[in-house]
Amino acid sequence: MFDNLTQRLSHVVKNLRGQGRLTEANVQDALREVRVALLEADVALPVVRDFIARVKEKALGAEVLKSLTPGQMLIGVVHKELTYLMGEQAAPLSFATQPPAVFLMAGLQGAGKTTSSGKLVRVIREQGRKKILLVSCDVYRPAAIEQLRLVSAQAEADFFPSGPEQKPIDIARAALDHAKKHFYDVLIVDTAGRLHVDAAMMDEIKDLHALLKPIETLFVVDAMQGQDAVNTAKAFNDTLPLTGVILTKLDGDARGGAALSVRHITGKPIKLVGVGEKLSGIEVFHPERMASRVLGMGDVLSLIEEAHKAVDHEEALKTVQKLKSGKGFDLEDFKSQMQQMKKLGGLSSLMDKLPGAGKIGAGELAQGEVQMRRIEGIINAMTPAERHNPALLKASRKRRIATGSGVQVQDVNRLLTQFEQAQKMMKSMGKGGLSKMMRGMKGMMPGMR
Repeated sequence: MFDNLTQRLSHVVKNLRGQGRLTEANVQDALREVRVALLEADVALPVVRDFIARVKEKALGAEVLKSLTPGQMLIGVVHKELTYLMGEQAAPLSFATQPPAVFLMAGLQGAGKTTSSGKLVRVIREQGRKKILLVSCDVYRPAAIEQLRLVSAQAEADFFPSGPEQKPIDIARAALDHAKKHFYDVLIVDTAGRLHVDAAMMDEIKDLHALLKPIETLFVVDAMQGQDAVNTAKAFNDTLPLTGVILTKLDGDARGGAALSVRHITGKPIKLVGVGEKLSGIEVFHPERMASRVLGMGDVLSLIEEAHKAVDHEEALKTVQKLKSGKGFDLEDFKSQMQQMKKLGGLSSLMDKLPGAGKIGAGELAQGEVQMRRIEGIINAMTPAERHNPALLKASRKRRIATGSGVQVQDVNRLLTQFEQAQKMMKSMGKGGLSKMMRGMKGMMPGMR
């Protein structure tokens, strides 16, 4: 979502190439570009002014080291100030209260409160085994209660039933009483939103907060709201003692200004970010890593953490052994590697976190995703024997597979050629020829040259 901002900041660095040092003149020119880039990304004007002032002060006072160019030096300052702007370090969820720890979800309608409630279950479970109960106090939106019930079932958490004829305050009181009597560790309360901030909604959530005394009051905001997200955040922050922010739809094509503005406006940390529709699509927000992604430096640490959680370690070990021996790597393994990539959020999520991968266009990534799905479909149309021994695939079998997977015979041939290339790469890697393997990868993935 930060593609445009990343490109503009890269342009700033290019313009500083060949200049021996940072001067007031070239810093002023560069910061004019940075200001335009931030405003185009929907960052709030007061935030932009403050940010530019801080970067200018630090950049003009910075000595350009012999090992760095003025562009690299300025990017270093911008990276540090972006990190500061977004909160410097990750802010963990708090459980420091007598159970049940109540988590109150606040925000406008459509921001993603209900889905985020289910995603929150996964985050809490990662911090230890906890008994979790969810309840909906949204008696206004049609099917809101049923939606949370379904989300709770998907998240494998308990759900406290409520009805649209009940008052939100009565639902909350009954759920809290039930959570105490049945020894729940956490109670997540999904509240009603409106299409815009109004007095009735604010009074209702204020009463719920007074009754529940939550340890975490989380403001859920849609990253695609742009400038309006700042006004909404301010209204909620003035009404409730917020403890943190959950930023949703960070994987969308929005400009990303909310991510850079909300922390500055509310003074409250962004604790979590939503990066997909699935319940697994949530990440802890690390300001330094996000600043790296904005500047096109990638986020390898988050990628490693996700891989550690999502990848089947037993399968990975088998693949490593096949790599070392250079034998036994078949189409089933080929498909397995693509499925592992899916668990990491797909090609676009992977490229988003790799340094320099921002240069790959959204069209190329989308084409790559389609190609991966097509390859998986072709392999699924094969028999187990054909997957293990592609040499069996003669003309008649290829026609059957093409018909079964809804593609042309040429697509089947193309896959087999790619697989042969992959096998050669595996053998090269097994023999320690990593550079040779990387050269062989050119053309196999979108955007690689």
